[in-house]
Amino acid sequence: MQDYGWLSVLPPVLTIALAIRTKQVYTSLLLGIWLGWTILSGWNPLAGMAGTADTIVSVFASASNTRAILFTLLMGSMIALTQYSGGVSGFVQWVTGRGFVKDRKSAGILAWLLGLVIFIESNICILVSGTVTRPLFDKMKVSREKLAYILDSTSAPKCMLVPLNAWGAYVIGLLAAQGIQQPVQALLSAVAFNFYALLAILVVVFIVFSGRDYGPMRQAEARALEGRVLNEGATPTVAEGGAIEPKPGVPYRAFNMVLPIVSMVVMVPVGLFITGQGNILDGSGSTAVLWAVMTGLAAAGVSYRVQGLMSLKEISEVMLRGVAPLLPVAALLMLAFAIGATCVELGTGKYVSQLAQSTLTPGIIPALLFLLSCFIAFSTGTSWGTFAIMIPIAIPMVNDIGLHQSLTVAAVLGGGVFGDHSSPISDTSIISSMAAATDHIDHVRTQFPYALTAAGISVLLFLIFGFVL
Repeated sequence: MQDYGWLSVLPPVLTIALAIRTKQVYTSLLLGIWLGWTILSGWNPLAGMAGTADTIVSVFASASNTRAILFTLLMGSMIALTQYSGGVSGFVQWVTGRGFVKDRKSAGILAWLLGLVIFIESNICILVSGTVTRPLFDKMKVSREKLAYILDSTSAPKCMLVPLNAWGAYVIGLLAAQGIQQPVQALLSAVAFNFYALLAILVVVFIVFSGRDYGPMRQAEARALEGRVLNEGATPTVAEGGAIEPKPGVPYRAFNMVLPIVSMVVMVPVGLFITGQGNILDGSGSTAVLWAVMTGLAAAGVSYRVQGLMSLKEISEVMLRGVAPLLPVAALLMLAFAIGATCVELGTGKYVSQLAQSTLTPGIIPALLFLLSCFIAFSTGTSWGTFAIMIPIAIPMVNDIGLHQSLTVAAVLGGGVFGDHSSPISDTSIISSMAAATDHIDHVRTQFPYALTAAGISVLLFLIFGFVL
């Protein structure tokens, strides 16, 4: 494989810079992919265009990518059905009527709690919590950016702290491949040192309880208090027109939202158990979540038909209506997967890690591994890809230099999580924007100061523990 050196960093850097500067995420991603394949094609721009098209098509050659995109579209059907049945309106009335959510703070607490409780899969967590809490946030005049931030910051971080999911299975496999004799124990012992994941969740708690927003989020919240939950000129990742009013005459029952969502959440561990042939940690996360949303749709359809709320024709039509607003999100995911594949071809992650490896000294290695993982994950938009690059680098250092294994593993995992939920080209960030129905770049811009706060404190802790342990 040819070494492209510093050129390998250009496509993700261009994509991120353009996305933040222009707010045109689709164009930025396409230009980044095109630049990558132009470099790979010996600076032939026409060959770069052909490579771009082939890479986008090849996204669907991966079964897991296809499942993720299909899952996202079907979640649109789920949201539409629960709205049209009166389930979402019924749940909002039930929660507010019983006093569970009576102000802005309690709405934030509910979103945070839902994010922690659903630890089986990150995207399920985001979409379920977003579906439940978005109407409440709008009613309490909380910005859509704040909701996206809470959703994003309790998804990937939580999945690494409670690794009974596909994330845990993936990391365990990587650790085992490096000769770790007890990979499950190694992962669990790293949880206490995963400072970034812990702090990301705790910063949410602080912001929700104190209301002391800072950076762009402060302006967003001041605007929301005036009744404008979206920024002026914002383009929600899910169009506002995608919201479906309840069918005239249907009773508003919380049960009609709770049943399909609970069915979906319960099906995730069942799917992991089946695909893992009896071991939930060996299961396929993408398969489990696709089965889960299909189960939720089936439960909704049967329940609504039995109650006489909808005919079969209505159910089919509403499901198709629900898919349409999610098509832009599916396109974003497709392009995010494509630029990730482009970075793999260029060797972006390997170049960055090799560049820093020669400068490492024992006491600061954990902190530097964390920062390096942050940069790779932010540039490529994938935590799992970062884990695959960095764990084979970090584990040999544990053996050769005598580093603290748990601290070293946690540094890599924490850095990967930072990039996953703060990069504008991360699928987790994209889905968080979708679930909150906010402008994607507004979400990235308002969340980033909070992510940097947690990352900065994490660097200090990794430095301290790097010299103490």
